[in-house]
Amino acid sequence: MPLDIYGELDWRGMVYAATDGAQEMLAREPVTGYIGFDPTASSLHVGSLLPVMALARLQRFGHRPIAIVGGGTGLIGDPSGKSQERTLLTMERVEENLRGIRGQLERFLDFESSRAPARIVNNADWLVGLDLMVFLRDVGKHFTVNYMLAKESVKRRLQQEDGISFTEFSYLMLQAYDFLTLYDRYGCTLQLGGSDQWGNITAGCDLIRKLRGVRAHGLVMPLVTTASGVKFGKTEAGAVWLDPQRTSPFRFYQFWLNTDDRDAVAYLRYFTFLGEGAIRDLEAARDRAPQQREAQRTLAREVTGLVHGEEAVRRAEHASGLLFGEGITELNADEVLAVFEDVPSTVLGAAAFEGQGLGLVDLLVQTGLAGSRGEAARLIRGGGVYVNNRRISDERGRLTLDQGIGGRLFVLRKGQRHTHLVKLAG
Repeated sequence: MPLDIYGELDWRGMVYAATDGAQEMLAREPVTGYIGFDPTASSLHVGSLLPVMALARLQRFGHRPIAIVGGGTGLIGDPSGKSQERTLLTMERVEENLRGIRGQLERFLDFESSRAPARIVNNADWLVGLDLMVFLRDVGKHFTVNYMLAKESVKRRLQQEDGISFTEFSYLMLQAYDFLTLYDRYGCTLQLGGSDQWGNITAGCDLIRKLRGVRAHGLVMPLVTTASGVKFGKTEAGAVWLDPQRTSPFRFYQFWLNTDDRDAVAYLRYFTFLGEGAIRDLEAARDRAPQQREAQRTLAREVTGLVHGEEAVRRAEHASGLLFGEGITELNADEVLAVFEDVPSTVLGAAAFEGQGLGLVDLLVQTGLAGSRGEAARLIRGGGVYVNNRRISDERGRLTLDQGIGGRLFVLRKGQRHTHLVKLAG
């Protein structure tokens, strides 16, 4: 008897909606379930982590997970959640992206399990060579235009000025055909995805019922946003990737460490394997002493470990310890910039710091941290100015290139709240 995976997903807040009977099916027998992943890049990003964790939990509860990397549908593009037509990918680009994604999924899924081995499949295997006339005869006749127009993803696009192309309009039928093919090949009776996939998923359930007389099911998860209403995983610097070449493990760790107090507990439920009791304890710690950020530290440690391994966690924690102390100069400039990417900055020519260097009083005025030289001098004498986390109390102090982080960066701080970067150019 499988453990209660539905209950597990539910208490973690990962069930947005499910078809009637899905919960009973999951409690009754081991099932094969799948999630599709978009191959528009050679790496997944943190926005993909919720479905990845859903597959991993499915396997841990004795069910068989399948990850579809959409090499076929990726050539067309899914209109769900999109406001405009996407650039179509070449076959070569899709193949390159598939290789990167496969390696990342292998960190979460066990493909060697004798009880419930995971699979990765590419829907290009059955879609690219599909006979159009046969597809229209055997599949297309089961989808009325009215049925397809009623899907929310299609209705939203029809309201846009550019509308929707026939290419993307056909996506719903192709995803439904994926579900049918996985049922035929592997006995797959469950599809999971984000809530924006509900229309595509139920279309697949309908197709399997019509053509095979079998009841298949769907379960969708919420689309994650931050407490401030921003789409999860988006920063001013762009997406946060799982590929360490795109987003360094240090910056990845910092992304989770900087989670808003309001989001920390939900993210612990979504993105870690910690149990309910442990997460309740961290929630209590957050409420009792939010300044300690214990929930965020645990979150950063757990997720970075899953994606990049324990050695990456150790290095990231060591670097974080240096970041807010005098040891900040042991970090390289790129690591510091990654953490302070949203902090105000000023670019100055490196030549100004050569020889005798630039006076700190002048620098405070140039960066706007002080309104005048007199104010800057008073700030310094009062002990309210820090350079690279070291308090400077000499108003005659000067900064030279060799004092900069990597010879190209200074972190200035006025009091406890105002941080400013000085980036050296040339």
